[in-house]
Amino acid sequence: MEWMITTNEPGKTYLMQGNEAISRGALEAGIRFAAAYPGSPSSEILTMLGHVADEMEIYAEWSTNETCALEACLGASFAGIRSLCVMKQNGLLVVGDALHSASLSGVKGGLVLVVADDPSAHSSTNEFDSRHQSRSAAVPMLEPANMQEAKDMVKWGFELSEQLQQLVMVRTVTRINHGRSSVTLGEIPQQKQVPAVIGEWDRLVAINWFKDAQISKLEQAQVIFKESPFNWYNGPENPDMMIVTCGTGWLYSIEAVKALGVKDSVGILKIGTTWPLPEEFIVKHLGRTKKVLVVEEVDPFLEQNIANIIAYHPELNIELTGRHGQKVIPRNGELNPNVVRNALANMTGTTFTGPEVTFIPPEEAVALPPRELTFCAGCPHRASFFLLKQTLRIQEGQGVVMGDIGCYTMGGQRAGHYLFNFLSCMGAGISAAEGLGQLTRFGFDQPVIALAGDSTFFHSCMPALINAKYHNSNMLFVILDNSATAMTGFQPHPGIGLTAMGKTTEPISIAKVVEAIGCPVTVADPFDITGTTEIVYKLLKQPGLKVLILKQECATLAIRKREKAKVWVDQDLCRGDECGCGRFCSRIWGCPGNIWDYEVGKAKIDEVVCVGCGVCVSLCPAGAIKIEGGEAV
Repeated sequence: MEWMITTNEPGKTYLMQGNEAISRGALEAGIRFAAAYPGSPSSEILTMLGHVADEMEIYAEWSTNETCALEACLGASFAGIRSLCVMKQNGLLVVGDALHSASLSGVKGGLVLVVADDPSAHSSTNEFDSRHQSRSAAVPMLEPANMQEAKDMVKWGFELSEQLQQLVMVRTVTRINHGRSSVTLGEIPQQKQVPAVIGEWDRLVAINWFKDAQISKLEQAQVIFKESPFNWYNGPENPDMMIVTCGTGWLYSIEAVKALGVKDSVGILKIGTTWPLPEEFIVKHLGRTKKVLVVEEVDPFLEQNIANIIAYHPELNIELTGRHGQKVIPRNGELNPNVVRNALANMTGTTFTGPEVTFIPPEEAVALPPRELTFCAGCPHRASFFLLKQTLRIQEGQGVVMGDIGCYTMGGQRAGHYLFNFLSCMGAGISAAEGLGQLTRFGFDQPVIALAGDSTFFHSCMPALINAKYHNSNMLFVILDNSATAMTGFQPHPGIGLTAMGKTTEPISIAKVVEAIGCPVTVADPFDITGTTEIVYKLLKQPGLKVLILKQECATLAIRKREKAKVWVDQDLCRGDECGCGRFCSRIWGCPGNIWDYEVGKAKIDEVVCVGCGVCVSLCPAGAIKIEGGEAV
């Protein structure tokens, strides 16, 4: 809730989501500038700051991509303004060049980069561990273990950034971002920062001349981290075993020690400053024991760096294990209390005697049908994938479809009729298609289609489209324009005409951008199945580069603006199991609002789920689906 992050009640405690706590920490640090690109689990941070931007006299923007966001924050920092940059782990890979360059140039006003990792890839294509980037770029990194630390670390991160004149990373994970716990508020400064004058001889230059300064800043951070209040030890003076942990691993470790009743023999060393590691502090505490278990998410980053410290200190005779060593913790995936408890029990030779979860006996278990991921009811992407699949089936030669990241990632699954042959990262589909499209000269004759969404087009497809046009690749680029960054929560993008702060602005026309690049462009409606299928068929027959924009608003947004039409199935007309296409409504079309009644063997409409888009009306071969009222698309 926005009021919680803006209320100036120092000392008062509220139940807060991790992303709320991060936003609050930034406001307590006195930021004036914030920029991000949406991506779960980080999206709520900039959303909340955007909502309170006017009230708190700050500027907040959803940038076109993560590189734009970080470099905009770097520009604000140049004028001495504290700036917050936010992204998820995939976005950190996008900003690799900018991050390494910023580390060389340093900063003036504090700059904190919050990166939200997603262990077990709940809402991602991978669970990349962003801590490697911090080490590679020689940037100090903090890692909160709970929501209170998330707020406090962000606030301290700005102080550290200005002390070192270096950007600082704060790495979170999904359970911190989307979890909730009590957070005690600090004070929001009433005096606002004023931009400093940038003089003729004022410089932020990213060249290798500043490598020594970069290393010096890292060494300074290591000295500061030695006394950091985010690092501590709790346990017996000389434990039989020690857990070294960071982030959410600390919470799981506390729970495991308590559950096994080993607090008198197992100590916990909690590290909040995970790069550079406070070596002297760690060596001092490792000297207490001979056996160490490292608990962390996701990669054995902390474990391997501690192994390096041990290698340089022969006086430490330690058996070290974790996610790498003996792998007592699984090598990948999210931690949970059971995983850590079992690892600790294995290491200590103890047995958990607490109450076990009672499982339903196999003979009493009810077999539930699997629920696959699917598009929302009325989603225009379902129509787009259907007509593309159908068009490719009547083409000469098997078509090749290069996918991209977004709601339409499901184009590689049943919901999208298994249309995709290729899926990598944002913007990769069109570039990979450009490569395939150049193989015509060598005899490659399969139709090539690349797909991307409207937000992805602005994010990373424009350079690739220019490349494809300049080299006249033989391909069809399809832009799925649903007027939203739908997958991450409907954040605005340059084609929407709305900013993160709720201000209206002139939207950028995708069609005009494509035309300016020099590409022939066609705009069609994916809900016009017959007409658009004919358009796709003709475009695939044409040589060279073609661009098709399938434009239809996201159903979730559309339903908020109009009265829902009523859709139903005329049971007298429905052919049921006798339908020539075989349960078309439920199996092929796959709309969650259109289900199958097994008792009568016919289709029916789930009125709760159905959004009244009316596309199924035109698709039913028996003409059994009817629609009335409302404003059907």
